[in-house]
Amino acid sequence: MIGPKKISALTAISIVIANMIGTGVFTTLGFQVKEIASPFIILCIWILGGIVALSGALSYAELGAIFQRSGGEYLFLSKIYHPMVGFLAGWLSVTVGFAAPSAATAMALGKYFHYVFPMISPLWISCCVAVLVYALHLRSLRWESIFQNIFILIEIFLILFFIVSGIGHIERPKLNFLPKPEDLAVFFSPPFALCFIYTMYSYSGWNAAAYIAGEIENPKKNIPLALILGTTIVVVIYTFLNAIFIFSVPRDQILGQIEVGAIVARKVFGEWGSRFAGFLIGVSLVSSLSAMAWTGPRVAAAIGEDYPFFRILSKRSKEGVPYVGLLLQALIMFCLLFSSSFAKIITYVEFALGLSTVVTVLGVFVLRVKAPELKRFYSTWGYPLTPLLYVIIESIILLQVFRQRPVESLLGLSTFLVGAIVYFLSTKSRSR
Repeated sequence: MIGPKKISALTAISIVIANMIGTGVFTTLGFQVKEIASPFIILCIWILGGIVALSGALSYAELGAIFQRSGGEYLFLSKIYHPMVGFLAGWLSVTVGFAAPSAATAMALGKYFHYVFPMISPLWISCCVAVLVYALHLRSLRWESIFQNIFILIEIFLILFFIVSGIGHIERPKLNFLPKPEDLAVFFSPPFALCFIYTMYSYSGWNAAAYIAGEIENPKKNIPLALILGTTIVVVIYTFLNAIFIFSVPRDQILGQIEVGAIVARKVFGEWGSRFAGFLIGVSLVSSLSAMAWTGPRVAAAIGEDYPFFRILSKRSKEGVPYVGLLLQALIMFCLLFSSSFAKIITYVEFALGLSTVVTVLGVFVLRVKAPELKRFYSTWGYPLTPLLYVIIESIILLQVFRQRPVESLLGLSTFLVGAIVYFLSTKSRSR
């Protein structure tokens, strides 16, 4: 078996950006302005959300530089706590952790590309693009890198074009970033917490480079670079993009609307604006789908390398692609894509994945106490405040999600229970 070839820091950065930029930033603002009227508060929410995501990335950067192997939470939690804890996180990733978001992404891109090609069924677009993406990822790391880098460059160019074009349509009388006296109380209100949940959903994916750490050149340097720089770029893009959304159209036009990007695009580009927005969001989603097709199978491969019971998942092509894990993820994704219930799966997947990230960031503290002698090629900037900020904020968000969606949250916890049963069966098989 030939080991996987290495990818550049640029490709690792593009994977982080692609995992983060999806439908969230183009769709959530309408619900936020419905809850909060102040542009100052809205922009603060996006900046604070970026700071929290960056805090998580800073923490993962330390762990990734220490272990330098693909697997993400599966690897980190196995090393820090116990193999079973890591296996549970890996089990979630292999079963639905990447497949369910991929199905949601494929379905969404079909709907958005339908604006550009109305004669083609959205489901057909979803299926054809998904097949193309996964087929390219079966080729080789080189083709994966080329495809990912091209699409992320197109995506960033289109977003920057959108932002620059939108600046000329800003309504000058509305352009007021300064807070009002009554804004302070909003920071401690339930609407603020709800809007923050929307924002953190849009920032999810900041930890993508950790899943492919073993395939990155000079990992002790480039893993922190990819996580931190990729997240920072997205924070800047999100802040400017939401400023354009807020100040270029009247508030009542986007109030409670899900297609904010299309509404603003019609104002900026005229009649063909909605098609441009559909194409822009569609490209973003293709890039996201590609990034998930890259990262998910690496977790499966890591489990297959460690557990004989799952050895088949570790099989790689001559070019180093974990093709069994890739095909398994594609199979689950297509099953969910044709299912009417996968939208609920997304909720419980997000809850369970959020829980995994909190326990992982807590691992930075645990590892500092448990193994202070470890060679740390990168130490979390702002420690202990940055990891503590992430743990506190994300825990509050998870509590809110549990209160609002208790059934889906409990289903997420039940996934870990099933994983625990599978873990005991696999370790018993290994002992035999």
